[in-house]
Amino acid sequence: MKPIKIIQPNEFEAHEHWYPKALNATIHPMISFFLNLGQERIIKRYCHMHPRVDGNKLREILNHKCKHFLWAGADLLNVTSAQGKRQMVIIENNSCPSGQKSMPLIDDNEEQGSYKLMIERTFKPYLKNLRHKIKGGLAVLYDKNPMEVSGYAKVIADVMNEPVYYVPFYNNDAHPSAIFEDNILYVLDGDRKIPIRAAFRYVTQKPWNRLPIHCKTRILNPTVACLAGGRNKMVAAKAYDIFNSEIQNYGFKINTPETIWDVRKNEIPLWVKKLGGHAVIKVPYSNAGQGVYTIVNEKELEDFMKLDFDYDLFIVQSLIGNYNWSSVTSSGKLYHVGTIPNLKNQTFVADIRVMVSSTEKGIRPLCTYARRAKEPLADFINDGTGSWDMLGTNLSFKNNDGSWNSDTNRLILMDRRDFNKLGIGLDDLIEAYIQTVLSMVAIDKMAQTLFNKNGKFRLKLFKSLNNDQSLLDEIKLY
Repeated sequence: MKPIKIIQPNEFEAHEHWYPKALNATIHPMISFFLNLGQERIIKRYCHMHPRVDGNKLREILNHKCKHFLWAGADLLNVTSAQGKRQMVIIENNSCPSGQKSMPLIDDNEEQGSYKLMIERTFKPYLKNLRHKIKGGLAVLYDKNPMEVSGYAKVIADVMNEPVYYVPFYNNDAHPSAIFEDNILYVLDGDRKIPIRAAFRYVTQKPWNRLPIHCKTRILNPTVACLAGGRNKMVAAKAYDIFNSEIQNYGFKINTPETIWDVRKNEIPLWVKKLGGHAVIKVPYSNAGQGVYTIVNEKELEDFMKLDFDYDLFIVQSLIGNYNWSSVTSSGKLYHVGTIPNLKNQTFVADIRVMVSSTEKGIRPLCTYARRAKEPLADFINDGTGSWDMLGTNLSFKNNDGSWNSDTNRLILMDRRDFNKLGIGLDDLIEAYIQTVLSMVAIDKMAQTLFNKNGKFRLKLFKSLNNDQSLLDEIKLY
């Protein structure tokens, strides 16, 4: 068990909370311009480029007041069709997104960067008018990403001008540093048991088995945001589908790969065959690149079918690869635009992370970065070729001792040196931001639906959406 730390104001040191390659990077002018665009200019430009979009509806969505899912980071792919129609496609949205440590400063005079923007715009207002008046402290809970999470803890101490408990909270920890009693979070510091009135959370591994859905301590993001789609790809797919049916008459939609949900393991080969032998299989409740399997040949499918899993249900999605080996769907093929060819004329798959948060002035962008795959994108797939190294972009990997590390060699910063490699422009950034907001609002609306008028979690409704008994057994209601 790692000990907790008590962080005091004025402890923030920039070099501890950014990757070395990002610490002294100079932000690309286009990224700075995008992040400083006002909402009305974004709406005007987007509607100009998409004349069928209803500007008033878009304005309503961008000003959505999130109730449960207040902080999000979407992963998007820059793709195109055979007809040359480019679009940003949502792969997933995350309820504990990373990104601050990869983001060059927007303003060199603001040394805490968008860490501070996140805390001032979203976390601090979230603590106003607390329903349950708990006399207690503030805490930051985490199970990975200490470089970034400790940065949040130190900024919270500065913004709130009080000590912050920095608390490890791992899955299956026999001696946890935090407990819940009467729906109140307590931090254990030696013989002391300290009540917590509000907590910032970066707990990513099965958070629903430690963080109760009904909780008097205010937690950002609350557990329901994970179950409603922020860490549950199964329910997220359904949330997107439901929200798309609401907004389809307004000229826009959430772009996703073709998705088949509630798939049992023995059914997977049938769906892979339907998609032309190329597909992506996902364990719906994993993250950080874990539990995602790309299938482009029989060997990869056979290897997957030999594996054992904790859960009963999967989702199967169309695979976006090279034009010659992408899934065949009802709407045709999509394939990666990829990076600009390097000096070896190699193009790499890259995804873009856009982090946003709900503020008193609408859902606003915080930071963005990109990641590329390990191996270049091949024009053709040989029988024995593995696809993950060409398609997988997540930087996180798990060490043998269960700890996490990151492959920063594949990180693409939004700075003067790296950004141009992505081959994207201002309209692509706006599209990525709007797709992120649409997916965030869809998940937040789903989270709101999962509570009844009395504020009780509707377990039967959730079960109808996600009838996976292994998952249901893990959920901590109180």
